[in-house]
Amino acid sequence: MSKRVYLDNAATTPLAPEVFDVMAPMLKDVFGNPSSTHLYGRAVKGKIEQARRTVAKLLNVTPGEIVFTSGGTEADNMAIVGAVRDCGVKRIISSPIEHHAVLHTVEEVERLNGVKVDHVKLTANGEVDLNHLEELLKQSDEKTLVSLMHANNEIGNLLPLREVGEMSRKYDALFHSDTVQTMGHYRFDLQELPIDFATCAAHKFHGPKGVGFLYIRNEVKIKPFIQGGAQERSMRGGTENVYGIIGLAKALELSHENADEHEKHIEGLKDHMMSRLDAELEGVRYNGICCDHERSLHTVLNVTLPKTDKAELLLFNMDLMGVAVSGGSACTSGSNTGSHVLRGIDVSMERPSVRFSFSRYNTKEEVDYAIDCLLKIYQKEKV
Repeated sequence: MSKRVYLDNAATTPLAPEVFDVMAPMLKDVFGNPSSTHLYGRAVKGKIEQARRTVAKLLNVTPGEIVFTSGGTEADNMAIVGAVRDCGVKRIISSPIEHHAVLHTVEEVERLNGVKVDHVKLTANGEVDLNHLEELLKQSDEKTLVSLMHANNEIGNLLPLREVGEMSRKYDALFHSDTVQTMGHYRFDLQELPIDFATCAAHKFHGPKGVGFLYIRNEVKIKPFIQGGAQERSMRGGTENVYGIIGLAKALELSHENADEHEKHIEGLKDHMMSRLDAELEGVRYNGICCDHERSLHTVLNVTLPKTDKAELLLFNMDLMGVAVSGGSACTSGSNTGSHVLRGIDVSMERPSVRFSFSRYNTKEEVDYAIDCLLKIYQKEKV
């Protein structure tokens, strides 16, 4: 059996052992329905509200501004649909390289609600053109929602949240940011940031799958996206994912405890990979602005590799050698259309592109093994 190396952490991360430890009792012993009024139910309800307070404290918001969801996709849908349905939004400004949870939801409200949609221009390396964003905001007095992700999930470019938020406020626009790739990797003060909606998926920072949250600024009022009972303070019907919520709060707490140390470690892995690729594989190109730590997500490195006749089998061969990486978003795996993000910044589809993504559990030795496997594939190509 070959060595196994997991470098697809932008798709999902392994569950932290400490997170499993707090989740296990919720699956076995503390099993009551949190909507029940008896002892069993009250015990579980208390655990949920403690988790909500933990998340709120870490983000410097009030507990009432946190709504637990099934993950980032639901949270993005809730924010966009709610803004259109309940906040009078008639126009949305987004970008062509957003996650499909945003792109497809925006397309749907455009189709069903007649919302006007504008896409902001991108620079050659995939950054949002802030001058064009301001031009778009100036063009109309209609209530506008700006929906731009904090970090692109494929190329890692970071959006200047404060600048975009202040610009949105200047023109009385709401600001929604998909923060799925950055929540749990950076410290957020959402009380101080000019942002109206932010989204989270726990499995991106060593929490469980199937749970996330939507932050909704207190002054913004939207109705439930999922109808049903009075759960989540009447903001989301359906029995809560109790063990998921408990796991999310613990994972977020752990990520904040050593955030600087984790970031430094992961940046070191990313820099090491780039250094070896530059030295040992001719014709490598990096997508996005990955060389600038201040403007790029430290967990993601997107690389366009030299042209090869076996481009379609590259990921397959890496997998056979024990290395898990991806060609783009895991949400579009199985699609033959290629990456909409890379197409959006005019990356050649004739050359293979690979997204390496790291976590605090990865090691330099694992990165070296992954590069060695990649080099072996190209050496075989030359034979």
